[in-house]
Amino acid sequence: MAKNIFGEELEMCCNNPMTGFFRDGFCKTGPQDLGTHTVCAVITQEFLEYTLSMGNDLITPIPEYLFPGLKPGDRWCLCALRWLEAYRAGKAPAVVLEATHEKTLEIIPMNILVGFAYQR
Repeated sequence: MAKNIFGEELEMCCNNPMTGFFRDGFCKTGPQDLGTHTVCAVITQEFLEYTLSMGNDLITPIPEYLFPGLKPGDRWCLCALRWLEAYRAGKAPAVVLEATHEKTLEIIPMNILVGFAYQR
């Protein structure tokens, strides 16, 4: 059973659009997930523009990779290092903590994640 950053059962991040490295709606990870797609983020326009400026286009759909393209308000499993990069640039989106995988804590400290907790 996958666990979140609190050591509890990992909650679903989103199934519309279907997210996750395994495209199962969860921010699960495994040895084949070299990007550590473990942060359940609530996407903002500011983040989309920032990540595009850094060479990572999350707006344009790529059907062959089952990627629908993102818009503000979507929840998506982001790479932990990409989220941390955005945090350092002041562009990080909110995080759904209960749906963020515990492996994230190897990259991002708990206190930083809690400071970006999504308020439902």
